[in-house]
Amino acid sequence: MRTVGIIGLGLIGGSMAIDLKKRGFAGKVLGVEADKVAAQAAMTMGLADEIVSLEDCVDRSDIIVLAVPVGAAVKMLPEILDRIKEKKIVIDVCSTKEHICASVKYHPARKQFVCTHPMAGTEYSGPWAAQPGLFDGRACIFADQEESAPWAVQDILELYSCLNMRPIFMSSSSHDVHTAYVSHISHVTSFALALTVLDKEKDEKHIFDLASGGFSSTVRLAKSNADMWIPILTQNHNNVLQVMDTYIEKMQQFREAVASYDEDALRKLIEDANKIKRIIR
Repeated sequence: MRTVGIIGLGLIGGSMAIDLKKRGFAGKVLGVEADKVAAQAAMTMGLADEIVSLEDCVDRSDIIVLAVPVGAAVKMLPEILDRIKEKKIVIDVCSTKEHICASVKYHPARKQFVCTHPMAGTEYSGPWAAQPGLFDGRACIFADQEESAPWAVQDILELYSCLNMRPIFMSSSSHDVHTAYVSHISHVTSFALALTVLDKEKDEKHIFDLASGGFSSTVRLAKSNADMWIPILTQNHNNVLQVMDTYIEKMQQFREAVASYDEDALRKLIEDANKIKRIIR
């Protein structure tokens, strides 16, 4: 029975803690949480057996999960690898990969780091957002796995198998391109839509009274935490900018069709967009 240390007991770290313990992968979960209120909540909710210091967590854990915003993770990872002993494994669960992989590319303990991204989550944050079964049936990306020791990758495959996730292997650069298209642009457009509606709501007080399920689902991601998303968007800015430029181009095509009453152009745009049904049901 392994001791798993989780640095950051928010939505992802806390949800991992629940299922790794409940499903028998971890015999003990050590938590590191800088926010005192969040730390108390994590203990009250039973997300960790103990709240400990970062150093204590690294020294006592067999597997260390770095579940903090990627900006902090890039700074912390080299320090953690400086401290770990043989046969310990460190993983991250961050949403961008190139920067974090580059930060330890030549580190002597690089082979004990497995770079992962479980593709699951909600718009909520903190230990209060943690939930069992969050990862069931979802994909987990393993980035640059050839840089990690085979035994370490195998152990982490077992960890994610316990969470009922299927592995996908790709380079860190490919990961950042793909997530820019399937995740990061969704958040940017949701933030922008929320700002647009909030700006209009200053003049039209009933706009939110008329909000339907379609609006709620589209703008849901605008509730996401700024501390998490600012470093994601800045670290992946080249890919995000490319996707944003394409999105703006498509928006301009819609604008021109609407402005010119061009029903044929609108029909083509909408029917072309309908092809997404082949991918997402």
